[in-house]
Amino acid sequence: MLAMDYRGPYRVRLSQKPMPRIEHPQDAVVRVTRSCICGSDLHLYHGMVPDTRVGMTFGHEFCGIVEQVGSAVETVKPGDHVLVPFNIACGRCHFCQQGLFGNCHESNAQATAVGGIFGYSHTAGGYDGGQAEYVRVPYADVGPMVIPDWMDPDDAVLLTDVVPTGYQAAEMAGIQPGDTVVVFGAGPVGIMAARCAWLFGAGRVIVFDMHDYRLDFVRRYAPAEVYNFKEVDDVVVFMKKTTDGLGADVCIDAVGGDAKGNFLQWLTGSKLKLQAGSAIPLHWAINSVKKGGVVSVVGVYGPTGNMVPIGNVVNKGITIRANQASVKRLLPRLIDHVRKGHIDPKAMITHRLPLDAVADAYRMFADKLDGCIKPVLVPHG
Repeated sequence: MLAMDYRGPYRVRLSQKPMPRIEHPQDAVVRVTRSCICGSDLHLYHGMVPDTRVGMTFGHEFCGIVEQVGSAVETVKPGDHVLVPFNIACGRCHFCQQGLFGNCHESNAQATAVGGIFGYSHTAGGYDGGQAEYVRVPYADVGPMVIPDWMDPDDAVLLTDVVPTGYQAAEMAGIQPGDTVVVFGAGPVGIMAARCAWLFGAGRVIVFDMHDYRLDFVRRYAPAEVYNFKEVDDVVVFMKKTTDGLGADVCIDAVGGDAKGNFLQWLTGSKLKLQAGSAIPLHWAINSVKKGGVVSVVGVYGPTGNMVPIGNVVNKGITIRANQASVKRLLPRLIDHVRKGHIDPKAMITHRLPLDAVADAYRMFADKLDGCIKPVLVPHG
């Protein structure tokens, strides 16, 4: 089969790889109909995630047709069109039983670091992802969900990560009616976090980014106040001035370790790898939120340390909440929001490319070319 093939930082290509097969009675093999490139795939592409091995296939956002199932699989069958959460979860461990499917203790040999994730380095279990014609799906009775007849597959594929991650960012923030919510990052997750903040009762939503075309998109889509941080002298001072000196009620980091905006953070985090990525969004969030406020983190950082102003967290009484999205827990609520028209995931898709254009797709998405918000890869498309 054809699959994306990681060859090292900034180098991916399409290669012939062996067909995936049933390796366990709870496995399924899915023929991919759509897969996305996620902003967090760029952390892999840029060589920022430890133990990302040459030869790996990325892609944790995908949907497809079930081709084969193992002897123990009962809830899906060949022919079903399913969306597959990016979390690989057993459904039975201590954490899955609490609905923490992103923290499954069985799907990854390094589970103390993170649960299993499709196509996201051997730190996350070493599973190949869905930027391919076929993919092996473990625990097929737990993760995959049959796509409702009325749902557009373009909406479905975005329910595998970007929508639940943005939604959970707002959920973890504990937004109260009338709150001022600041989102750092106008990528797809930041856009969705801004949109979902309104569902929780926000009174004002502000988004910072450095790309005007993305700010224009989120201004219309969320809708939100938007600011280019390159045109603001000091983000923290700006936020204090625009909130009567108090700070925002909630700040959301939707960027992670690839962030721009501070040379020292970029040098030590992105270039020299002395910390787990640039932590400038965390600095802005911690210093812009009000005393007693909440910082919600869904931006992806590596498992090593970051330089953050922890003293300010203590002295301001800030609550920090963070996690990988628990997709399976959130899906019923999000499907209802899509059905009622509260959120329109597919509106974020700006580019649809065939799988054999995967190298060009990564370059376009990473370099923010051609107004790219969200690229979707379609095998045989």
